[in-house]
Amino acid sequence: MTDHTKPSDAMPHLTLPSAPHVGLKARLYKVLEAGHSHDWQSRLFEGAMATLIILNVIAFSLETVPAIHDRHVVFFRLFDAVSIAIFSLEYAARLWVCTEHPPFRGLSPLRARLRFARSPLMIVDLLVIAPFYLGFLFAIDLRVLRILRLLRIFKLVRFSPAFNTMLRVLSRERSALMGVLIVLLGMVIVSASMLYLAEGNRPGSDFSTVPEAMWWAIVTLTTVGYGDVTPETPLGKFLAGIVMISGLGFFALPIGIIASGFMEEFRRQDFIVTWGMAARSAVFALLKPEEITEVLKVLKARMALPGSVIAVGGEKPGALFMIGSGEVEVVDSNRAELAPIRLEEGEYWGARSLLTGVQAETATAIMTCDLIVLDQEDFRTLSRTRPQLHRRLQLSLAEVPDPFADAEIVKPADPPEG
Repeated sequence: MTDHTKPSDAMPHLTLPSAPHVGLKARLYKVLEAGHSHDWQSRLFEGAMATLIILNVIAFSLETVPAIHDRHVVFFRLFDAVSIAIFSLEYAARLWVCTEHPPFRGLSPLRARLRFARSPLMIVDLLVIAPFYLGFLFAIDLRVLRILRLLRIFKLVRFSPAFNTMLRVLSRERSALMGVLIVLLGMVIVSASMLYLAEGNRPGSDFSTVPEAMWWAIVTLTTVGYGDVTPETPLGKFLAGIVMISGLGFFALPIGIIASGFMEEFRRQDFIVTWGMAARSAVFALLKPEEITEVLKVLKARMALPGSVIAVGGEKPGALFMIGSGEVEVVDSNRAELAPIRLEEGEYWGARSLLTGVQAETATAIMTCDLIVLDQEDFRTLSRTRPQLHRRLQLSLAEVPDPFADAEIVKPADPPEG
């Protein structure tokens, strides 16, 4: 019996070497990609990398001073080589662990890594290290390589919440900012044309052509006012005054849009929508992991104080609400015979309302609530930008269980007339 049990006892030992490997990969994923700020190892890594990036930018600046560069040339070269080695190891490690990322778990390792390598942050990481290696293969001007080293500052986007917040705000408000930019460009052209008509015929005028007058228009509308180009005729001065006053109002528009975007982003950050939370919701049951990730980008966060009305039945447009924390009382406005229901953390309402475009439920916050909202505007945006995802989300919403399925009937429905 003893001889028969030895082989079986030895079997578990054959699998032991692979266990640390799997554990290391999962652990590295949490440190590199999951962003667990409460973990001391993640905080240490992010702090060390952010410090290294800042030191690289400082070194780049100091190297442009000939006296400092010539005196410490060996140190600068060694520091650059060590930095490249660290950045290269980081890039390779991120590629290795990306298969642990939930949206990529259904893909083959090769496809997952190719898709991950095309993400914006990974492209930045590649651009940071690529010039160093290209310098060995091609004859590249050292000054060009030094300038390209300045790209390393963009790696801070990965480790700085402020950078990430700013990029998300600019991305979310890009349509409004583009509209304001078109208006401002139109104002520059109109202002330059008016001054060209008022001052262009004057001998020695600085407004003899519209392109020359555009420099004055840009300086004036931005309220910089260099004073190197000024109108001299009464009509020109009158028109310049109108342009100055207009510039004060119109250049405040992008500032207001960005400030509003930051406030919305801060509200979103008050309650972080995690991938795992969305994946567990029945609302997204039919979506693939990568599709859930895309939907997360358009979800909005909203806070409701106790007693406040969150949604009113019969209003347009309808919206889908998911409860991150708190408790809500919901009434089906179209089915008065049903008693109000109370929904808690992780529950939802409004799937039917989002599909029909009319809010079917009246909801009131019982306590302070953090809500996740998918409204009609963002739902339509998905239909334009990701039509396939929009169709799958429609199917998923149609399959969502009715939250009033177990609601009590408080009074019989009115009999039909006649």
